[in-house]
Amino acid sequence: MADLTRLQKQLGYRFGDPALLQLALTHRSASGRNNERLEFLGDALINFVAAAALYECRPKAEEGALSRLRASLVREESLAFLARELKLSDVLTLGESELKSGGFRRDSILADAFEAVMGAILLDGGFAAASAAARQQFAAMLSNLPDAETLKDPKTRLQEWLQARARPLPHYTVLSEQGPAHARRFHVRCELADEPASTEAIASSRRGAEQQAAADLLHQLENPVHA
Repeated sequence: MADLTRLQKQLGYRFGDPALLQLALTHRSASGRNNERLEFLGDALINFVAAAALYECRPKAEEGALSRLRASLVREESLAFLARELKLSDVLTLGESELKSGGFRRDSILADAFEAVMGAILLDGGFAAASAAARQQFAAMLSNLPDAETLKDPKTRLQEWLQARARPLPHYTVLSEQGPAHARRFHVRCELADEPASTEAIASSRRGAEQQAAADLLHQLENPVHA
């Protein structure tokens, strides 16, 4: 109970129905009645609050830049960071299997719990209270936003670099796919169409390998080695 009181102080919100907060902190591994529905609500709320905040603080930013900035705010790593700031791992209710495997440290579980807590505030206190609580949690991130250009993924940046020079788009080839279903490894090549330049990368997903190969090729193009 003391931990939940501490959490409510950090949130800047006191629950009228504390059972909602407890539900928001209950992972599906612990009970059939868990935080997944609250997570659904919280996800929608957080996306709106982030979008509205960015619209206000970046009045000259175009839609694409706003979308990239919002994605950086609401991605799993960012929400897990906020969950750790709130010490949600100390108050999560997990099943035995998740406790043994260290689920209270996992980004996905922490991010989901953060969303669920925001969803619980929405149900308990309404939209204004939930928006204020979410805005408070994102305050530090909103005051230290990166340049939106730096948030473009490597494939997009490589494509734009080539298009700006009227050059054809690169080609991606999966060279191999190995390992069991739960631990696949993708080996991908990224190559230019108008000169013999290519890079290769290996990652746990095809997209990840393509992104890394694109990043490496873009680095080569931007930093040519002259003989």
